[in-house]
Amino acid sequence: MRQLRLAKDAMDRDWAEPELDLGVVAAHAGYSRYHFIRAFKEAYGETPGQYLTHRRIERAEEMLRSADLSVTEICHLVGFSSLGTFSARFKARTGLTPSEYRREHVGRGAALIPGCYAMLWAGGFPSATLKKRAAARPAYGEEEEEEATSIPTSSDRRAEP
Repeated sequence: MRQLRLAKDAMDRDWAEPELDLGVVAAHAGYSRYHFIRAFKEAYGETPGQYLTHRRIERAEEMLRSADLSVTEICHLVGFSSLGTFSARFKARTGLTPSEYRREHVGRGAALIPGCYAMLWAGGFPSATLKKRAAARPAYGEEEEEEATSIPTSSDRRAEP
C-alpha cells in the first residue's frame, strides 16, 4: 500500500506534466504497468488514468472560475495535449463544456486573476522561459569546476519550491 501511495502522491504533485504516463507512475510504485493498474483500482476504486484525469479536471475547474485564460491555455496548463480530449473529458465529468462551465461559474466570487499572472505562476511562458534557460547555461565543464571550488554561503542558498 505504501508504494501505491507514493505513486498517487507523484500524480498529485506532477498532475500538470503531460509526460506523466502510466509507465512513470508505475515506476514510482515499483510495479509493472499492468499489475499497477489492477492494484491501484483495487485500492482507490478507479484506474490511475481516471484518477489523473479527475485531478486535472478539478484544477481546470478552479482555473476556469478564477483565471482570465483561454480554454486552450487552461487545457495545456493542466496537462492535456489535445483540446478535443480535454473538452470531451471535461464534459463527461461535469456535464458542461469548459466554456459553458465558465459562463455558469464566473462572477460567483473574487475577480478573475489576470492571465499573465496565472501563466507566470504556472511556470512562465514557454517560449520566453526556454530562451532564458538556453542563455543562462554555462559552457560545458564550467558548472562542475565552479561547484567543486566554491563553498556555498547562506546567501547562496535558495528555497526549494
